[in-house]
Order: sequence, then structure tokens, then C-alpha cells
Amino acid sequence: MADSKQMFRAGQSHGQTQEKADQFVQSAKDTAQAAADKVSNAAQSTKESAQENADSASGFLQQTGEQVMHMAQGAIDSVKNTLGMGEHTATTTTSTTTTKPHSSTRL
Repeated sequence: MADSKQMFRAGQSHGQTQEKADQFVQSAKDTAQAAADKVSNAAQSTKESAQENADSASGFLQQTGEQVMHMAQGAIDSVKNTLGMGEHTATTTTSTTTTKPHSSTRL
């Protein structure tokens, strides 16, 4: 009888150990899945943030490009006006020239 009692206890102990091992494995799987979910969420958040930053940078660069273009056009117009080639200068010069008397003799 002692042998059957010992065998019963050994089987019972083995069953309990197996149950604890299964619980440990399941716990490890759950922890790994939770970690994977967190990493996935963090990656998605980073992707969305990067997209927002890219969109923002794109808008900033477009705005800056337009400002530079307007500044360059202003500089071109200024040079043309200085040289008398601008639209506003040509009209003003023509009307000014027609109203000023010309001197034909210079010494």
C-alpha cells in the first residue's frame, strides 16, 4: 500500500507541477503579447507623429518658398525701377520727360 500511496502523491505532485508550469507559460505568453501590443502602439504613435511633423514641415517650407519668391520679385522690381526699366518708372519717366524742357545746347 505504501507504494500506491507514494505513487499517488508523486502523480499528484507531478500534476500540480505541470499545472504551475502551464500557468507560468501562459503568463509569459500574456506578458509577451502585452509588450508586443505596447510596442505596436508606440510604433503607430511615432508614425502618426512623424507624418504630422512632415506635413507641418512641408507647409513651413512652402510658406518660406513663397516668401523668398516674393522677396526676389521685389528685388527684381526694385532693380528695374532703378534702371528705368520698371513698369511704374517707365510711365513716370515718359510723363516727366514730356513736361520738362530740353536744353539743346551744352558747353
